[in-house]
Amino acid sequence: MPLTPDDVLRYLDAHGIAARTYEHPAVHTVAESQALRGDIPGAHTKNLFLRDGKKTYFLVTLEENTPVDLKGLRAKIGARGGLSFASPEALFEHLGVLPGSVSLLALVNDPDHRVQVVLDASLLAAEMVNCHPLSNEKTTSLTPAQLAAFLAATGHSSLAIDLEATVPSE
Repeated sequence: MPLTPDDVLRYLDAHGIAARTYEHPAVHTVAESQALRGDIPGAHTKNLFLRDGKKTYFLVTLEENTPVDLKGLRAKIGARGGLSFASPEALFEHLGVLPGSVSLLALVNDPDHRVQVVLDASLLAAEMVNCHPLSNEKTTSLTPAQLAAFLAATGHSSLAIDLEATVPSE
């Protein structure tokens, strides 16, 4: 049974990760988030749950305004075969969340480390990184060091890449 938003906040606390969480109306898109979240400081994320032709799953987390070219991304993350969005069923099976609540914090629901984590390198330079704590009605702010501590606590490693370089050429 996947953890709940309250469970993930308790998990952070239990691992000494002092995050700040804000409540807001449910957001399903970056545009909705920008309109409804208020003045939460830091980099805001969007998350892509992808799979390749060999059924390897990737959680790609990037700054919300960063465009991505999936063809260019494929080689950077070591995907084999075509890269596409995974199904909602696979999302729930692997990360225990539904579309609209995809987040780095959902890795708490991947104890077998079946999902490969890819981070936009620009997030690691941000003062704060904002992500949903398994609910699109909340935003949790973490420093890059706290984010690294969370990944370590869950046993996940991450690949940091420059996603700006995956933008399609004009």
